[in-house]
Amino acid sequence: MSRQTVPIRDDSIRLGQFLKLANLIESGAEAKEVIADGLVSVNGEVDTRRGRQLVVGDVVEIGGFEAVVGPPE
Repeated sequence: MSRQTVPIRDDSIRLGQFLKLANLIESGAEAKEVIADGLVSVNGEVDTRRGRQLVVGDVVEIGGFEAVVGPPE
């Protein structure tokens, strides 16, 4: 499985925003769709809340790709 660390600007970020920041999806509309369809997991558990707050260290997985929420650079 491919894994990348993606730094965020603040202390937390919403799931939908992070998917786009990590280039795992192309648009907010696509984020809404894949999250609602249960295709995204956070720390190993499916989460259907687009507004879920992620913090540094959280692991987001979609379609065989993992992105770790990294600290601000």
